[in-house]
Amino acid sequence: MKSLSLQDQLLKAGLTSKSKVHKVKNAKRKQTQRQQKNKVEVVDHGAKLAEDARLYQLEKDRLLNEKRNKKAEKRQIAAQIAQLVKANKLKKDDEAPVFHFTYKNEIKSLYVPEKLRKDIIAEKAVIVMFAGHYEVVPADIAVKIAERDARRVIYLEKDQASKVDDEYADFAVPDDLMW
Repeated sequence: MKSLSLQDQLLKAGLTSKSKVHKVKNAKRKQTQRQQKNKVEVVDHGAKLAEDARLYQLEKDRLLNEKRNKKAEKRQIAAQIAQLVKANKLKKDDEAPVFHFTYKNEIKSLYVPEKLRKDIIAEKAVIVMFAGHYEVVPADIAVKIAERDARRVIYLEKDQASKVDDEYADFAVPDDLMW
């Protein structure tokens, strides 16, 4: 069985007439002749719309991929920070003296042994925010965490320990004073 073209199938089904088929063939032939003679490109609106839709879809896909990659990168960084904190956190003691520090203009408390308290003050250990609570890690680990997300590391302000009002500059602060 010979396959018929669409025009032949439409003619056979009675959906079009021979004169309409002839007009369409002539119009198509004239268009190609004009194109070749004048070397003018005829704008195909359907093709232009299809190309615009394709470009729009490509841009949309690129933005979605970018957003997806950013989320994946954030999850990866969070996992790295969690691994660093869990592997290197220093042991706190709930029965130890309280160490007070400021974070976002609020005074926070952390129970740490005396040796760890001295390490925090000497900046050998640093407090980090992890999973909604505070942990203490060595300073070199805090630097690695700060490279990934600086907002998680709570450095003691340099002036916080040595800040003294001028009125009381002549008075010595006792060594055993803990606030």
